[in-house]
Amino acid sequence: MSFSMRLNAEEEKLFKSYADIHGYSLGEAFKKALLEKIEDEYDAAIADMAYEEYLKDPVTYSMDEVKKELGL
Repeated sequence: MSFSMRLNAEEEKLFKSYADIHGYSLGEAFKKALLEKIEDEYDAAIADMAYEEYLKDPVTYSMDEVKKELGL
């Protein structure tokens, strides 16, 4: 799949500089940035779900209790 994007001169300079610093092509930099954004939003959604589950039954365990339970 091919993709095109219009950038003003300032955006182009900034994005190319970032890509060059990290040794990426401009396309790779955009793909990596989008993937990181998706991962961050996914992680936030999972954290929200875990917190909601915790609020329903706020039981916590110490590290020692976890180790004992796991036989470590």
